[in-house]
Amino acid sequence: MAAHPVLLLLLLCLAAAAAALEETLMDTRTATAELGWTANPPSGWEEVSGYDENLNTIRTYQVCNVFEPNQNNWLLTTFINRRGAHRIYTEMRFTVRDCSSLPNVPGSCKETFNLYYYETDSVIATKKSAFWTEAPYLKVDTIAADESFSQVDFGGRLMKVNTEVRSFGPLTRNGFYLAFQDYGACMSLLSVRVFFKKCPSVVQNFAIFPETMTGAESTSLVTARGTCIPNAEEVDVPIKLYCNGDGEWMVPIGRCTCKAGYEPENNVACKACPAGTFKASQGAGTCAQCPANSRSTAEASPVCTCRNGYYRADFDLPTAACTTPSTVPIMHQVSATMRSITLSWPQPEQPNGIILDYEIRYYEKVSRICTPDLSSTMGSRPATDHNEYNSSMARSQTNTARIDGLRPGMVYVVQVRARTVAGYGKYSGKMCFQTLTDDDYKSELREQLPLIAGSAAAGVVFIVSLVAISIVCSRKRAYSKEAVYSDKLQHYSTGRGSPGMKIYIDPFTYEDPNEAVREFAKEIDVSFVKIEEVIGAGEFGEVYKGRLKLPGKREIYVAIKTLKAGYSEKQRRDFLSEASIMGQFDHPNIIRLEGVVTKSRPVMIITEFMENGALDSFLRQNDGQFTVIQLVGMLRGIAAGMKYLAEMNYVHRDLAARNILVNSNLVCKVSDFGLSRYLQDDTSDPTYTSSLGGKIPVRWTAPEAIAYRKFTSASDVWSYGIVMWEVMSFGERPYWDMSNQDVINAIEQDYRLPPPMDCPAALHQLMLDCWQKDRNTRPRFAEIVNTLDKMIRNPASLKTVATITAVPSQPLLDRSIPDFTAFTSVEDWLSAIKMSQYRDNFLTAGFTSLQLVAQMTSEDLLRIGVTLAGHQKKILNSVQSMRVQMSQSPTSMA
Repeated sequence: MAAHPVLLLLLLCLAAAAAALEETLMDTRTATAELGWTANPPSGWEEVSGYDENLNTIRTYQVCNVFEPNQNNWLLTTFINRRGAHRIYTEMRFTVRDCSSLPNVPGSCKETFNLYYYETDSVIATKKSAFWTEAPYLKVDTIAADESFSQVDFGGRLMKVNTEVRSFGPLTRNGFYLAFQDYGACMSLLSVRVFFKKCPSVVQNFAIFPETMTGAESTSLVTARGTCIPNAEEVDVPIKLYCNGDGEWMVPIGRCTCKAGYEPENNVACKACPAGTFKASQGAGTCAQCPANSRSTAEASPVCTCRNGYYRADFDLPTAACTTPSTVPIMHQVSATMRSITLSWPQPEQPNGIILDYEIRYYEKVSRICTPDLSSTMGSRPATDHNEYNSSMARSQTNTARIDGLRPGMVYVVQVRARTVAGYGKYSGKMCFQTLTDDDYKSELREQLPLIAGSAAAGVVFIVSLVAISIVCSRKRAYSKEAVYSDKLQHYSTGRGSPGMKIYIDPFTYEDPNEAVREFAKEIDVSFVKIEEVIGAGEFGEVYKGRLKLPGKREIYVAIKTLKAGYSEKQRRDFLSEASIMGQFDHPNIIRLEGVVTKSRPVMIITEFMENGALDSFLRQNDGQFTVIQLVGMLRGIAAGMKYLAEMNYVHRDLAARNILVNSNLVCKVSDFGLSRYLQDDTSDPTYTSSLGGKIPVRWTAPEAIAYRKFTSASDVWSYGIVMWEVMSFGERPYWDMSNQDVINAIEQDYRLPPPMDCPAALHQLMLDCWQKDRNTRPRFAEIVNTLDKMIRNPASLKTVATITAVPSQPLLDRSIPDFTAFTSVEDWLSAIKMSQYRDNFLTAGFTSLQLVAQMTSEDLLRIGVTLAGHQKKILNSVQSMRVQMSQSPTSMA
């Protein structure tokens, strides 16, 4: 019998609290026959049957050639299919003999071994193959024992078993081999378990999230889209959870709620409202009893229908009771003549539907004395006038009516009622109205004549006044417009060099850093902030995209940096220092601080949202898609922002394309003012190299700042030159794969980066000016802005393309054109020029060798699906270089 859906959802909920799922790819503890791994040399590792610490029979490998020097014993597993996993974990249980417990062993005895892996798409290793020297193994780690043993106990068991787990990735091939290298240990490999991690299937916020594999890196966040549980619908944004590298779910973004007609049950299901109840809207509310005079006969009713004879108005809420039509409360006489009466009345307060028309009933009263009769609305029955039985009827589509054909000077009793789709309501109370006599009519006309004449004269005066007011207002508007323009002109001509110019204040100079936050950053109530999705991981916590709605202002998208739980007071101070710095800046090319949240958890820094993210990754994603003028425009924006910072006496210290953000209009803004990297001893990021007093991004830093910690606006200018190179190369890494020390040595010997492909000579010359060894000869940011403005105004100056031999400073070898003699396959070549995405296009079209590739044309590229102009140009330039190298060495590519 199938399980109840609610029970299944409850089980999924329980899985949410469980640890990460582990899916095993190989486990030697379950082997019942020989493992059949390959050992080299055969005299090294040996497969034996043994017992684990619980006396279970196991297959193990052991090696103990410690009395012979120069050991190099390899053990290779069978092929392991990765089954789609991107990161693999290996759990090794082993024992190691203490070298000191072995008599007369040479000094080469070890207590460690090495773990390697090799990726491949198919099974290629056999016992007869020379796989040991051919395969380019990748080392995972050197494995050391926490405990070694010196002897075996009386039961024959090895008491000190070590368990170590290592991970590696990313993996892209179908599978892999593991290899264990012993170089002089006496040890037993008791078991090896290979597995990968997954986030478990879970129900959160009324959405089901499937099992999700972790990413390729330990810091990766894998997005999982949720599916609303039955009878629930999404709210606001797509439902997402993020699976981290440890197989744990992170904070959900978005949510589902139960549909109208369904209520939550145990936070995991949406249950239909039973008959007699309803739920009018989507959300967390519960089912309610039907309002008066209504009913629901089926389950899952979003509204209760009115009983016969009862109705709701079109704009009535489903929670409103059903009623009969209501009456018109009162009537008013608008005007009267000798033979007509014009009446009006307010619309009923609860018409119970659209009013189709009104019916007016009237008759002439016998007695001319009349008092209003509202008894029909008060519940008592009025006295009947014998003329009432001879009433006349009139209809009106609106709430006014003119009754004609009446007699002069007579009193008429009038009632009115409304008609909707539900039918007629009750008549209003009886009211009396009188037509005019002949004398009344003449008297009224005589009284109105002076008023008519006066109105005509007043109209002439009014028109003259309008003309005069119009002239005055026009002159005032003209004056105001001119005054505003003059004010702006004065503002721009004054500049920032005037007395009283704002200067940057270091928040760390405050005795209480919290005072700097209060002074420079606006506190925002957390209720105004709405988090939507994770967009990255910062040094102090996660970074989100969200929305900010301040009172009286429109809602805007924002970026939200958070401070993770468990922080120290120093971490909080360092985190908020960035807000204290940003809050002092106000420039269109500097990231704008919206405010901070410090009075609730988590602590947040809220800035404007930049849709295209970091400049370096944005350029790599759009390689070749922007014109030179567009790129120069981006550079001009960055330079303008840096000019503003320099004028405020602020030195950035870490100007790089990764710290420039780009919005949807391609406006570049300088960001990352945290400086925390100089305060933290974090060695995980190879971009920053430890130095006396902090961390330095060597590839972007001026030589005097590396050598003497001399950071100035001039050192920021050097960094700006590197940013120029990054932009013109569409996000290439400066100095490619050179080590940081090699970069320092090359700069010291006056080597400089060569121009990127198709870079205008004028731009590369500006880069070289920024890289002058003497910081006093480098241009200032104000000069850089002026230079770029001239280029934008004169695009012809950018037509001359730079060459390596045309520049005065000695450039580095241009590694953007690789040496093709080093490649043996089309795949390797495409990887070198960063065009690996077209691998399948080339191979499917038959371009399977470099000789065939060297004959390609632009038509060939179009035919195989390379349609982006920038990518075509990059590939064809590389093909041309290949032809030149082949012609110079015809046999090298054979």
